[in-house]
Amino acid sequence: MKNIAIFASGSGTNAENIIKYFSNINSAKVALVLSNKPDAFVLERAAKLGIPSVFFDRDQFYSSETVSDHLKKYKIDFIVLAGFLWLVPSSILTEYNMKVINIHPALLPAYGGRGMYGDRVHKAVLENCEKESGITIHYVNEQYDDGDIVFQARCKVLPGDSPDSLAHRIHDLEYKYFPAVIEKLILGLPA
Repeated sequence: MKNIAIFASGSGTNAENIIKYFSNINSAKVALVLSNKPDAFVLERAAKLGIPSVFFDRDQFYSSETVSDHLKKYKIDFIVLAGFLWLVPSSILTEYNMKVINIHPALLPAYGGRGMYGDRVHKAVLENCEKESGITIHYVNEQYDDGDIVFQARCKVLPGDSPDSLAHRIHDLEYKYFPAVIEKLILGLPA
């Protein structure tokens, strides 16, 4: 069985969905949740679901082995970024080559990059009168939202959409596809 670590900075709805999905799967399990925000609700979600969690600060992430040591301690095989807003250090990317993925709430390469997350993405999509949006699951490299694309799913942008209504449809796509794509990647299957 493979061990998954989830990095998250916020509420953790995707993390919770992934944890629940893999609680019924024999190929992998979520073994650890990590967050760069001490008050991130994802830490509470992890605790309620019985998953160990760790908070780390910027110095621990970029200037020490603290995070790598936790990944080793929990024998992590695969890393999932689910609403995590920092670039991953090259040392972790090297150690987990092609085993770190992220989900982005738009159809990359559009609406990606530094500062493009959450409602900022949905507002930009609406301001540019796009006809569709969606999700992108991609490998992580040393730049924001720049790694090879693994999977995309699309939804229509509807007349009268607000950032909230569009976000709701994007979340539905995330919950539907993200865990299954993770499982396929862990099993070495095409996403």
